[in-house]
Amino acid sequence: MEHLISWLEIPAVDFDRAVRFYQGILGADIQEMDMQGTRMGLFPSDGTNVTGTIIQGEGYTPAKTGVLIYLNGGKDLQEMLDKVEQNQGTVIVPKTLIDPEMGYYGMFIDTEGNRMGVHSMS
Repeated sequence: MEHLISWLEIPAVDFDRAVRFYQGILGADIQEMDMQGTRMGLFPSDGTNVTGTIIQGEGYTPAKTGVLIYLNGGKDLQEMLDKVEQNQGTVIVPKTLIDPEMGYYGMFIDTEGNRMGVHSMS
């Protein structure tokens, strides 16, 4: 098994707002599509990385509890955390050292009410 995770879905109440938020914090283009009445915003992929979508449809409800997804914070996750509040999200755990061998983490609530994490080695 090359990757434990193969796909992720981030629920949205206001799809357009969620796409703007994630484009703002990730600095990435999100491709929008409709799949049988379910709106999807596909995160970029080169075919080798784990990826996923922002999703709005029946049965998809944002949550502050439950499974927690950690986004890759690149070289320094502080850059992404700084963009969270600029894009109407809320940082709930600032950049925090786990330990020198495991790096840092932080957490935020996105515009839809999802609790999300971010991780980097510095």
